[in-house]
Amino acid sequence: MVRWILIAALTLGFIGTAFWGYKEHQDKNAVLIQAENTYQRSFHNLTYHIDLLHDKIGTALAMNSKDKLSPQMVEIWRLTSEALSDVGQLPLSLLPFNKTEEFLANIGEFTYRTAVRDLDKEPLSDKEIETLENLYDQSEEIKDELRQVQHTVLDDNLRWMDVQLALATQDEPADNTIIDGFKTVENTVDEFTESDVQSFSTTVDTKEHAYQHLSGDKIDKQQALADSQDIFQVDHSEQIDIAQSGKGADVPIYSMSYQGDDKNAHMDMTVQGGHPITLLVDRPINEQKISLHKGAEKAKAYLEKFGFNDMSLFASSQYDNVGVYSFLYQQGDTRVHSDAVEVKVALDNGDILGFTARNYFMNHKERDIPKADLSSEEAKEEVNDSVDIQEEYQAVIDNDFGEEVLVYEFIGTMGGDTYRIFINAMDGSEEKVEKLNDSETDYASMT
Repeated sequence: MVRWILIAALTLGFIGTAFWGYKEHQDKNAVLIQAENTYQRSFHNLTYHIDLLHDKIGTALAMNSKDKLSPQMVEIWRLTSEALSDVGQLPLSLLPFNKTEEFLANIGEFTYRTAVRDLDKEPLSDKEIETLENLYDQSEEIKDELRQVQHTVLDDNLRWMDVQLALATQDEPADNTIIDGFKTVENTVDEFTESDVQSFSTTVDTKEHAYQHLSGDKIDKQQALADSQDIFQVDHSEQIDIAQSGKGADVPIYSMSYQGDDKNAHMDMTVQGGHPITLLVDRPINEQKISLHKGAEKAKAYLEKFGFNDMSLFASSQYDNVGVYSFLYQQGDTRVHSDAVEVKVALDNGDILGFTARNYFMNHKERDIPKADLSSEEAKEEVNDSVDIQEEYQAVIDNDFGEEVLVYEFIGTMGGDTYRIFINAMDGSEEKVEKLNDSETDYASMT
């Protein structure tokens, strides 16, 4: 009897194990099938979008109506976004495809930049028409290569999961047509001349203005330790660890760290001039004893101590018992948004808890600010009539293309919400509109 019970138990166990294994196999297959379907759909969508992109660029070249050209450029920009999304869903993370992605991004940037400007006032130049012609020819080459890959995939019933496995294991699949095809596409893009790429690339070169405003002589580690001891407010510099950045850094810096019983602190300081560019102090914050307004005065005094003059308070916020303040450089009557500094102040005793001046040092310079073509009253007429304007400034901001433009900055309310609206001081166009969070800016505390 016992024997038969054991046999029955073993049989049931075997059946259960077999069923579990079968179910596991089925679940695994379902996941693989779903992934394969996603890859196939993304690939065929990519091919379709590149094909359509080529047609739309050709249509743009044939257009003579400026009213129709702008929407066409928007459509091309949309298609490049779709194509980039398709690429992102393919298992190509281990296969270099950055040239093609850069090519698509450049098309999108060029067409977006063209679409948002007034083509009646600033029609396409001869160089831009030549750029479109180059894009048309180049997109045709990519389209043909992808179509060839698609034809082979469909004819030979190739699987993308094999591509993913091959890329992950560095093994050669039985048929690597897909990998070879994408390598061919990448090589095709790489063969486009550098001038072709630069003709429609509008990316701002940040290296041209990186860390210009670093005055003073170079300091050594001993001086950096002495300065950090004062800033950290500790008794002995031996408690501070220091390291210097290696070659290739945007700017040579010293990094100082302190760990104590009552607080921890970290700071980056430039070798050139000994300028603090970031500071972070972590310590318990006690009950609030100073106001947000008083904290702003502490923050401004701290900036002046390190030579940040002509800074105006832009925004203030309070989180628990910490005040967070943003300051902008002010040249004459104009505030410059890119030259920004942020300071955190403990509202229990006024200590500085945080500081960052990276944007300031990367962008600051004396600017040749032009005279506005519009008066502030004329600029106000371009603001939505439903907005009740509370404050106004003249400012310099970076527009969507990374270019500095002179604007009127209006802060107003509508329907219980607060908005910051930037109107171009030259042509009255609406550059930006920002909705301010209730906790972001406390103007009442500044009066």
